[in-house]
Amino acid sequence: MCGIPEWSKMAGRMITTERIEEDKAVEGSLRPKFLKEYIGQAKAKENLKIYIEAAKKRQEPLDHVLFFGPPGLGKTTLAGIIANEMGVNIKTTAGPAIEKPGDMAAILNNLREGDVLFIDEIHRLNRQVEELLYPAMEDYAIDIVIGRGPAARSVRLELPKFTLVGATTRAGMLTAPLRDRFGVVSHLEFYTVAELQEIILRSAEVLKVEIDPAGAAELAKRSRGTPRLANRFLKRVRDFAQVQFDGKITEEVARYALDLLEVDKKGLDRIDREILLAMMDKFNGGPVGLDAIATTIGEDPGTVEDVYEPYLVQNGFILRTSRGRILTPEAYLHFGRTPQEMKQS
Repeated sequence: MCGIPEWSKMAGRMITTERIEEDKAVEGSLRPKFLKEYIGQAKAKENLKIYIEAAKKRQEPLDHVLFFGPPGLGKTTLAGIIANEMGVNIKTTAGPAIEKPGDMAAILNNLREGDVLFIDEIHRLNRQVEELLYPAMEDYAIDIVIGRGPAARSVRLELPKFTLVGATTRAGMLTAPLRDRFGVVSHLEFYTVAELQEIILRSAEVLKVEIDPAGAAELAKRSRGTPRLANRFLKRVRDFAQVQFDGKITEEVARYALDLLEVDKKGLDRIDREILLAMMDKFNGGPVGLDAIATTIGEDPGTVEDVYEPYLVQNGFILRTSRGRILTPEAYLHFGRTPQEMKQS
């Protein structure tokens, strides 16, 4: 069986939905600029369209927006679309990058009327920085304390009216006061195969890659419902098509390339399969603790919980219970086994 190529090992996990350097290089050209170009997320898109049109009619900034959902679903893209639709500039930063309240005050003070401030991973904001955001979001003003001790005094800085767009993968970690200050809260769902197929065909057009609908459908099925993975697979399969085939991505080429990359028909990679097989063969399907699973496959428990487990739970391969993790019948069927066979053995 072919192993993962060296470039894949160097980049880390091929199938991760976190943004990697390779994604940053091309995502800009693949991202839609306006709502009419945006594929999928019909409910969020329709609501956003109404809010934007209403704000433009009133000649006011859009209310503060919060997007939450798994990585790679288009939260950053939607922030850029909001700025383009409103005809304003966008300033982008991330929660962990803003360490002090003074940093946030400087960012806010440099905004112009109507600008969009996009904060990625907003749940990781420092608590003191978050406190500064409250009056900024509600009153478009911040209070800064100058001096120390008896000589200290508070100065109120008026800010231009702006739109804060926050993105988080973990909405549960947001504090209630911050969450309540967002007027528009939108949950992004995983994409359907048909939507991902359309995204892949559009990206192929931008990248000038020849692909047929069946090839795009095969890529879409294995992309875990995320456009980021779909676009990454498109680029990798393009390499195989150009070197080993005639340059066109067909269903056969896509299947061949993704099999070599060890991504199966359900979008599971080698480590996902190791977890499921370890639970089957060594723990009889569970219940089993996270630490035991991690030790068996040689991974860190935190990595298993945050990176590998969510997709397996979302797709019905594993159940979380108070006693530990348990395999579902779906997991056995995926490997051509039945739960009854395993119990007897």
